[in-house]
Amino acid sequence: MYQFEEQYRQAPYNDLLQIYQHSFADNFSLPALTDYISGKSITYGDMARRIARLHLFFELASIKPGDKIALYGKNTPNWVISFMATLTYGAVVVPILNDFSPTDSQHLIEHSDSVALFVNDSLFSQLDFDKLPQVRVAISLDTRTVIAEKSLPSSTGRRSTTHRSIVNSLTRYFRKRYPAGFRPEDIRYSHIDGDNIAIINYTSGTTGFSKGVMLSIDNLRGNVVFGIRSKLHYQNSRALSFLPLAHAYGCAFDMLTPLAVGSHITLLGKTPTPMLLLKALKQVRPSLIICVPLILEKIYRKIVVPQITSNPIRWVLAVPLLDKAVYGAIRNKLVDAFGGAFEEVIVGGAPLNAEVEEFLTKIKFPFTVGFGMTECGPLISYSPWRRFVPGSAGRTLSGIMEAKILEDETLPKTENGYSQGEILVRGLNVMKGYYKNPEATEAALEEDGWLHTGDMGWLSEPNNRTIHIRGRYKTMILSANGQNIYPEELESKLSNMPYVSECLVIERQGHLVALCHPDADEVKRDGLGDEELKNAMEANRNALNAIVAPYEQVQSIEIMPEEFEKTPKRSIRRFLYK
Repeated sequence: MYQFEEQYRQAPYNDLLQIYQHSFADNFSLPALTDYISGKSITYGDMARRIARLHLFFELASIKPGDKIALYGKNTPNWVISFMATLTYGAVVVPILNDFSPTDSQHLIEHSDSVALFVNDSLFSQLDFDKLPQVRVAISLDTRTVIAEKSLPSSTGRRSTTHRSIVNSLTRYFRKRYPAGFRPEDIRYSHIDGDNIAIINYTSGTTGFSKGVMLSIDNLRGNVVFGIRSKLHYQNSRALSFLPLAHAYGCAFDMLTPLAVGSHITLLGKTPTPMLLLKALKQVRPSLIICVPLILEKIYRKIVVPQITSNPIRWVLAVPLLDKAVYGAIRNKLVDAFGGAFEEVIVGGAPLNAEVEEFLTKIKFPFTVGFGMTECGPLISYSPWRRFVPGSAGRTLSGIMEAKILEDETLPKTENGYSQGEILVRGLNVMKGYYKNPEATEAALEEDGWLHTGDMGWLSEPNNRTIHIRGRYKTMILSANGQNIYPEELESKLSNMPYVSECLVIERQGHLVALCHPDADEVKRDGLGDEELKNAMEANRNALNAIVAPYEQVQSIEIMPEEFEKTPKRSIRRFLYK
């Protein structure tokens, strides 16, 4: 098995909850959480006090360490406090993405065996509490009151007590517990074995059924400690949280890592449209930005593309030396749009469009692309932007993760002689398995700890640690002459052509078909009618076919009037489109 670096086995990095105990105490008076919509903020001391109140509630309500507690709502300070209270109590957090349908959410809460539920009022109104037999109490994330309950367990000795009465008496209980007031030295979190389950995180599912990923205390610790050591966040740094915290990516690096070092987190709490996000970035001026490719690509198209396609700029770019000045001006404008105070933009969750990546590299924009998956909580590989290799997904995390290639003999070696195949990973961040799903666990995890990522690619120097991804194994299309086609590579090229907002390449009756949703703003700007739009898409098809291999030729383009259905991570649910 992989030998982790010694520093991950020694204090203070060997105990996740002790990291938070020290952080909350050391940063007691510093701002911790701000709600962007209301502008209200709380300090680390306020947060720790409210966590302690919830611990007292769990204790009085006979919720035990190891019990599951579901968390179903939008990104708010109350969401963060409920998560951290559950984690530091030793119970298991079950975050449910608020974009899941009510039917799916109901099923996942029941499937997880949760005994308590934190939920926004609007979402709770869509659930059937009576059909959640194991959930004993539902607490509003909006008002912090009990909104539904069942009887307390008879073993509590509190037969005449209700959850509501406990909540109503919490102030009295709390003052009795902390007669001198709640102070930094009162923050005490018990040691929890690193192998214990901390989170059951249900995947958002681009290919269908959600699985409950069991992440341990040590899985979270691997991600958080790497973030601390890499100085992704630090005391008084600023974070703007706009990815769903119920997803592993946002959870680890917009919440868990910042809170471990005393950062100030602003929670956007709304869908991050380009206009809203750019406004928030200017106001918050975050020190680090983590995002999915779709967000960066949309901002690129809104800010950069109109500049570099205008006739005067195109002329200037063709003149040596002048092009450097123009690229510098574009870079500065893009940096200012992102707040102007960040060290780098970390892109993850899906591959970055190749054309966008090439241009950002050319103008020396400070970005990097990482690789991860929910099953690793999520991080597998990352490189700081100054050491990032364009076209890669960073290096496997030193001292935490390792990778290898399960060679596919049908794939040729790369130009540099590297073998291609499925990427397998092993290390501290790898999950314990899928909750109540031994068949899926056995299919994903080898006995010696190797996890099948389902991504195809290769490893390169230095030390075969740099990961390159071609596409998902499940989306790969086998052509009639036996060639492997990765639709993501075609989509990356097509999505940067005129009037294309987003696209999918699928196989129909042995031929490739591109499904394209047009960019409404571009179509309106140029006044295109239906027939003109069809002609423009046909021109795109011809342009695409001119730059891809003969076996990758797209036979037709089908215009999709509506946006594709997406996961909360903004990945297209490919399985819905045939």
